[in-house]
Amino acid sequence: MNNKPSIKKLSLPEKIQLMEALWDDLSSTPDYTLPSWHGDELNRRKNAIKKDEVTYSPWEESKGDILRGLKC
Repeated sequence: MNNKPSIKKLSLPEKIQLMEALWDDLSSTPDYTLPSWHGDELNRRKNAIKKDEVTYSPWEESKGDILRGLKC
């Protein structure tokens, strides 16, 4: 008998809530460390900002783009 919950049956808010709960639990684990590529990516982004190689969008515009993408 399969007792696993079906993630596909969850609504988007339920999926986000589940993801947040998993992250909270994982990040509170004492022996958890971030992967090294996280630091590499942060450094890459900081350097891109210093070199003025990034563009920014207003939050409302970005939020609208994200929400439209979720409705696919």
